[in-house]
Amino acid sequence: MPTHHRHHHRAPNVGKRTELARFNTPSGERVLYGQRIDGVVRVTDRPAGTATETHRAYLVERGLTKKDELDALIRDYLVEADRLDTIPMSLSLFEFYVEAMS
Repeated sequence: MPTHHRHHHRAPNVGKRTELARFNTPSGERVLYGQRIDGVVRVTDRPAGTATETHRAYLVERGLTKKDELDALIRDYLVEADRLDTIPMSLSLFEFYVEAMS
């Protein structure tokens, strides 16, 4: 008779979402949040108000383990948001390349 093993998936260990920075775009104010999930920091870019279909959230980075990495990411992301005058993660790689070349 075959033996059946039940696989128990444990829920991820999710920390509190923390606001890291705010910035403005033509479509509205955005917030960068950090959240530790299973010991690793994940950074997301979300609308400051209620999320709607036109104001989606973006995963900016995951896997950060050091504070200086996080600080550099935030600094660079805010510079790019200001330079591009849009949400950096909303651009396709091609659009990002074109913007960088101009």
